[in-house]
Order: sequence, then C-alpha cells, then structure tokens
Amino acid sequence: MSKQTGNPIEENRKKIWLVDSKGLIVDSRKHSLQHFKKPWAHEHEPVSKLVDAVKAIKPTVLIGTSGVGKQFSREVVEAMASINEKPLIMALSNPTSQAECTAEEAYTWSEGRAIFASGSPFDPFEYDGKVFVPGQANNAYIFPGFGLGVIMSGAIRVHDDMLLTASEALAAQVTEEHFKKGLIYPPFSDIRKISANIAAKVAAKAYELGLASHLPQPEDLVKYAESCMYSPVYRSYR
Repeated sequence: MSKQTGNPIEENRKKIWLVDSKGLIVDSRKHSLQHFKKPWAHEHEPVSKLVDAVKAIKPTVLIGTSGVGKQFSREVVEAMASINEKPLIMALSNPTSQAECTAEEAYTWSEGRAIFASGSPFDPFEYDGKVFVPGQANNAYIFPGFGLGVIMSGAIRVHDDMLLTASEALAAQVTEEHFKKGLIYPPFSDIRKISANIAAKVAAKAYELGLASHLPQPEDLVKYAESCMYSPVYRSYR
C-alpha cells in the first residue's frame, strides 16, 4: 500500500483494523496485547462483536484468517453490504468447514453485490440469474511460480521485494473482463501461464537485487520459466 500511495507505512497501517477473540484491537488494550498485535492497536473505544466493529469502522474489505468458521454471519455480511456497493469478502480459513462463510452465503446475503474469495475452492453460484465465480485466495497461485523464480535465478536468499513482486505479477494478470465477472484472480485454468509470468518477475527481481547466482540472466525469462516447468506427460508402453 505504501509503495502504491507513497504514504508512510505508519499512515497506511492506520487504515487496517484487526479483530481477535476479544474484539477490536484498540489502544486501551495495549497492556494485554501480544507484541505483534500492538502496531495495529488504534485509537477507538472497545468493541467486542465483529458486526459492531464493521458498523463502527465501515471497512471496504473484510478478511478472515482466524481458522474459526462461520464468523461472517448474515448480520456481518449485510452490514458490509449496507456500507459498500461492492463489499469485498475474503473468507480465507481452511478447511472448507472452517470458512468464515460460504460463497452462497456471501452472494445471497449481499444480494449479489459481494466480491468473494476464499481459501478453499467453492463452486460457481447462481443468484438472480447471474453466475458468480468465487476467487481462490490461497497459495496455489503464488507459491509454484515464486519457487520456480527462486530456483531458475539461483537466488541465494529470498528478499521481501521478491514476495511483493510475485503479488504484483499475479494482480497484473487480472483483466477488466475478469473484474466484470466479479473475479479478483485470473482463472485457475491458466495456472501454468500465470506461474510462468510470476516466476519471470521473481527471477528478474532477484537479478536486479544482485541475489541471483545463475549467470548470465536469460534474455526471455518467461520462455525460460516455461522451459523449466515440469510437464506431467508420460510415455505409453501399450
């Protein structure tokens, strides 16, 4: 966010609010918070329930990563939908039984306005004559391409900028056509192409940072990535 806006990290951190088992993470709780939560404790009165936190903070994006299922109740989703024309609901906890809500619930409770992504795959869902395709927000998109980029460049270590580059490379492959369908990720059916592009960008960043050990740098990193990818094609002995 800071890279895109040019604002200091401290400023952008104020736009992200966290909720734990005791409610909104606020300044008045700092004395009892674990050290990694303290930078996210902002000035606000204590709020114990998620739905009340949503109504108070008015977020545009709701991200669930607690591993506790059913936290995005109908009340919570409806509150998000009352605040936003297109609320972004990301129920990322795995397995499916622990998802904060299902795709069907997110689309139904928001009257078809939610943009939904989940850690577990959900089937497309039809609401009011329109078919919605949930996004699969898990490591299947990033890790294969990222790992390939590290291997093909011979990176001696992994730098934060390489992880950021991988994320940007994935985002860059989402088109306006995808957005119109409510997608925030490119279709998973194109995963080999997606991974090759991510690998190329990660490798390029490794070379740029002086972390690559496989020299010289290939001229076309996308083609090189494709040539390094494993193809599960087996010879028939019949």
